[in-house]
Amino acid sequence: MAGLLGRKVGMTQVFDEEGNLVPVTVIQAGPCVVVGVRTPEKDGYTAVQLGYEEIPRRKVSKPLLGVFAKAKTAPRRVIREFSLDEGEHLEVGAEVKVDLFREGDLVEITGISRGKGFAGAMKRWGFGGQRDSHGVSLMHRAVGSIGSSNVGRVWPGKRMPGHMGGERVTVKNLRVVKVDTGRNLLLVKGAVPGPRGGLLEIRKVKPAGA
Repeated sequence: MAGLLGRKVGMTQVFDEEGNLVPVTVIQAGPCVVVGVRTPEKDGYTAVQLGYEEIPRRKVSKPLLGVFAKAKTAPRRVIREFSLDEGEHLEVGAEVKVDLFREGDLVEITGISRGKGFAGAMKRWGFGGQRDSHGVSLMHRAVGSIGSSNVGRVWPGKRMPGHMGGERVTVKNLRVVKVDTGRNLLLVKGAVPGPRGGLLEIRKVKPAGA
């Protein structure tokens, strides 16, 4: 199985076997239920749909209630699709837990980054800004030139002020420090996208050459 859904609990520190202090992110990972299966014969690829977090039936549409009825499970708040390697197979209704991971595994984690509202070009893109003297007046943090005047428009993709954050971000090659199967907790070294309580998609990183 390639991955799991979870929510960010927060950050803390733990000591490793050598006594080094390691910053870690605590993730409430799973348990998830397989609510759908994609097969090469029917869909052209192999994958599973995982459901996460139970919710009341009144909050789910009738078509989705049928999906959960086939899986013989309670309705779930979140459904995400995870690809499977060739030969892997999971049945509808199967439960996937955090014991999927082992200490030392490398994972990539996807989440929605913190929204930071409207930001200028210096904060949003890391521009150095203009000089504070020698002819520069009231333009110290401005973007400056945005292109040739004979074009008559701004080229798409130009780095300018605008909404910052709130985007889908993936952080790769994070090492699993500890797996707490009793409390469904996953500790990974370093920071992951999003605020506390944010939804995360956790995927295993395939070894080189696999």
